[in-house]
Amino acid sequence: MTAAALLCLVIAITDGDTIKARCGEPGAYQQITVRISAIDAPEKRQAFGQVSRQHLAALCFQQRATITPRTTDKYDRTVADVECQGQDVATRQVRAGMAWVYTKYAVGRTDLKMLESTAKAEGRGLWSQEAVAPWEWRKVH
Repeated sequence: MTAAALLCLVIAITDGDTIKARCGEPGAYQQITVRISAIDAPEKRQAFGQVSRQHLAALCFQQRATITPRTTDKYDRTVADVECQGQDVATRQVRAGMAWVYTKYAVGRTDLKMLESTAKAEGRGLWSQEAVAPWEWRKVH
């Protein structure tokens, strides 16, 4: 399901890979929860969870966003490509070491894998310490 791009206002940052946005026309807004496609950020209580969230907030909070829906997940969130300030959010989060490439859901995003490798090699963000992938952390917590 690749739908037409939505023009929205980001009204909340849940964590480093999830936002809430208000889309549509004045008087007919629809609020959606968006899981940014192709990445997985640290959970809020995990190391770098708040830093990742703050990085995403600096890029998107109270900004206009272009949201291109891809699918919905098991929590009924819209999984989408997101652009804030004209920049791809997944790219920015991975480049800064604020998120992992979620390989299972990053089909066609080879650019992200290269950015992750560079961030890791340079010890940026979560790569500055022993990093536990969120999908592994969730199994334990």
